[in-house]
Amino acid sequence: MIIELSDFFNNPSLIELGPLKIQYYAVTWLLSALLIYIFLKKNKVILEVGLSKDEVNDMVFLYGLFFGAMCGGRIGYMLFYGIDQLMNDPLSLFYIWQGGLSFHGGLIGVIISLIIFCRKKGIEFLRLMDGVALAMPIGLGLVRIGNFLNGELYGKETNGDWGFIFPTDPFGALRHPSQIYESFGEGLVLFLLLFYISKKTNNKGIVCSSFLIFYGSIRFIIEFFRQPDAHLGYIAFDFISMGQVLCIPMIIMGFFILMYSRKNI
Repeated sequence: MIIELSDFFNNPSLIELGPLKIQYYAVTWLLSALLIYIFLKKNKVILEVGLSKDEVNDMVFLYGLFFGAMCGGRIGYMLFYGIDQLMNDPLSLFYIWQGGLSFHGGLIGVIISLIIFCRKKGIEFLRLMDGVALAMPIGLGLVRIGNFLNGELYGKETNGDWGFIFPTDPFGALRHPSQIYESFGEGLVLFLLLFYISKKTNNKGIVCSSFLIFYGSIRFIIEFFRQPDAHLGYIAFDFISMGQVLCIPMIIMGFFILMYSRKNI
């Protein structure tokens, strides 16, 4: 099946009122944070550590979304994908209207922010991260839908039996809708895996370590269907992308946390 997308997928703005533009990507980020907040309010881990609704609100929107995902994601993007631009123009770090957020940078930002949050509240970090990790696929799946609506981060060319033609593609090629693959894998599949694990064990660190391992593995596999960043291309062996390279330490860290958690059962 071949699907040629309309110019709707070449317009990232949901609403335009003069200079004010509300973009699909921003909407999916805010919707993700809202749904994660709603989910975490009644999460067993959050109830166990004794956070109030106001504290969950601060954790999700201030520490998680703003300081973690957005600030960390922007810094990570510039370091991982735009280091040349950053070296030539350090102020480009703040050119957020040009786009560019890195999941791996955002993850590092969230971890650092929540470490600070946990120290302020006197909460055990790994235990809190078990609850947060279970909620993260909700946001990951939605944000990939935002990528799809923006017509960005599309996949490699296909053999012609199945694919999408994106209006944003200058070559007009038939491509894998890798954003949809990622939304399904990093969203629904990952959530179901973590939900099952959370029901089978209550030991601290198991869910968050499983998140690192399974997300890293799923992302690594799906990256084979995704077009690498044009300004970077493949950075190893002519078929390994930057996204895949960044998944490797993530998976390794997940196994370290898993071994630590099992040793301390």
